[in-house]
Formats: sequence, C-alpha cells, structure tokens
Amino acid sequence: MKINKLLLLFILPFLLYSCISTKDVRYMQPNENLVINEEGLIPYNIPTYKVTKNDMLNLNIVTTPKGDAAQFYSALNTSSSTSGVSAISASAGSGTGSQSGSSNFYFSGLKVDSKGDLNIMGIGFVKAEGRTIEEITQEIQTRVNENFLEGKSEVRLNTDGITYYILGDVETVEVSGEKKAHKNTLTLTEAIASNGGLNRTVDRTNIVIHRKLPEGIKIAKIDLTREDVMNSPYYWVQNGDEIFLNTRSKNLNGLGKDPIQTLTTGVSVITTAISIYLILTRL
Repeated sequence: MKINKLLLLFILPFLLYSCISTKDVRYMQPNENLVINEEGLIPYNIPTYKVTKNDMLNLNIVTTPKGDAAQFYSALNTSSSTSGVSAISASAGSGTGSQSGSSNFYFSGLKVDSKGDLNIMGIGFVKAEGRTIEEITQEIQTRVNENFLEGKSEVRLNTDGITYYILGDVETVEVSGEKKAHKNTLTLTEAIASNGGLNRTVDRTNIVIHRKLPEGIKIAKIDLTREDVMNSPYYWVQNGDEIFLNTRSKNLNGLGKDPIQTLTTGVSVITTAISIYLILTRL
C-alpha cells in the first residue's frame, strides 16, 4: 500500500507536466487582438515580393507574327507557333533550384547578377534588385516598345511560383524539404496543410521564419495558435522563405506525444526506480 501511494505521488506530477492540452495544438484560436474592418473582414496584408541578387526569373515576350522579335534573343531562346503569335522566352526557376527541372531553369533563365541587374540580350541591363516584378516588367515593356509598334507585344515576367523551405526535426522528416507552389499567393497554413500538417511535437507557438530581403535576412516568430496571426505579413509565404518547426522541450525527452505513451513511459521509469530502490534496501 505504501509503495502504491509512493508510485502515485511520483506519477501524478509527471503526467501533469508531460500532457499536451488542446490549446497547445489547436490552430487559430480566438484572440481579441485580431484586426477586422468595418465589414467584419480580415484585411489582406500580403507583402509585395522584391527581387534579390541571384534570383532566377522567367521572361516571355509575346508578339504578333510579323514582329521581328528574333533581334532580342539568340536562336536558342527564339520559338514560333502556328497560332498567329510568336513567343520569345528565357525560362527560369526561383533562385536556388527546385525538384522538377531546376537545371533547365538554371542554365536557360535570367539571373539577377551580383550588381542586382538583369542582362537581356537586345535590351541590355535592367535594374532588378529591390524592385517588384511589376516594376521590372514595365521597364522591359518600355524597352520592347522601342522596337515594336505599341500594343503589338506583351512582356510577361515571373518567378517560377513560390519556392520555400521547411526544416524540422526527425519527427517532421516527411514535412521537411524544398517546396514549390505554382500560385501567386500562399498562406502559412496553406503551406503546412499541403505538406500533411503538423504533429503534436511541433511547438505551434514558436514557428520561426527567415525571410530574404534585398537588405538582408529578416527573422520573425509566428504563433499559429492565435487567429490574429492572419494580420501578420509573415502569415503570407514569400519566395525563398525558410520555415523552421521547433520541437516542444517536453517532447525532446520523449514525453507528451500522446497520453498512452506518456503514461507508459512514466510507469516504466517509476517502476524501474522503485525496483532499484528495493534492491538497494535489501543489500
């Protein structure tokens, strides 16, 4: 009887410490700091991506069939179609490569050089670093209009979607890695959902994001258990973002993954300790 009480005395605080509550794992819990407008909507706070050195871009110039578009590019990058439109392109990825066709993007695309410029054959150097895709597109379009009749050509400049990186511990090995989303906008919850979600060991209150800006790397901490995270610009994933998933300290000890495992581990530890104690007292 005395041993049973001693066992309970040891196990109770052990369980209280190691158990994970619903507040630890539930996403977007109501928070009074959530900002909404007069219509009851959450305003979008999507940051505009600005190009950085070493980015790789995808450039297409679409012209009418009679446009002498070949003067801008070498034969390697010039192609024609039978649909009445010519497309001259230099296709590329989003910087550091992807899991599908990254080598082709790297060798045939437009790279932002060490000075922050794009060198486009037939057009020349165009300042890219620190500017938005729209701003760069407008300048290239102005240059192209000097060689074509206005309205007879269209410049299309893009990154190869949104490339981001997720890094976690061994518990999130299936989630970790380089990811790519071929869409214009991507939220953090969308990125996590498309990769299978987070398990219980991940600290949702301490998601760290490294964002590459023209001036350097910005580090931000995101709490996914609060719904006001939707007001943060870091809720929107940008090209080149690195997302770090941190493990709860209690899980580093093998505790708190689920109630049964916690109880089993606790009983095993306490039973072993009592067994050792009884052996020593009989010596």
